[in-house]
Amino acid sequence: MMRTTLYGSASMQGMKIILNYSYMVCPGEKIYDCKRQLLAIQDTLDILGGKWKVTILGCLAMGEKRFMDLQRELAGIGPKMLSRELHELEVNSLIQKNEEGKYMMTEYSASLKPVIEVLAAWGAQHRVKVMSMQ
Repeated sequence: MMRTTLYGSASMQGMKIILNYSYMVCPGEKIYDCKRQLLAIQDTLDILGGKWKVTILGCLAMGEKRFMDLQRELAGIGPKMLSRELHELEVNSLIQKNEEGKYMMTEYSASLKPVIEVLAAWGAQHRVKVMSMQ
């Protein structure tokens, strides 16, 4: 499934961008065009940046959770910060709250699950490497 987005910034006014789950393709451009790749990375970091957003999504990737469940599982996050991060994720259509009051990933954010799994695997591997150096 592909999604088309029209960017409204002055530098990209009216440029048609086709997003594919595996990579970004700009019509008439090579896929590895550095500027476009860096722009896509920056767009992603603008939405997922910060200490908690990816962690919250990682927690929700394992199933829906109530606010207190998230706070309990995400050691170190305060209720104000969790509330703010959840709000930002909702605004960006990455999570939603169901009628039972549980937060869950949206169909849109489900495409991030493989990315979250790769980050978790890399983090586990890195932790082993760091621990072996001590």
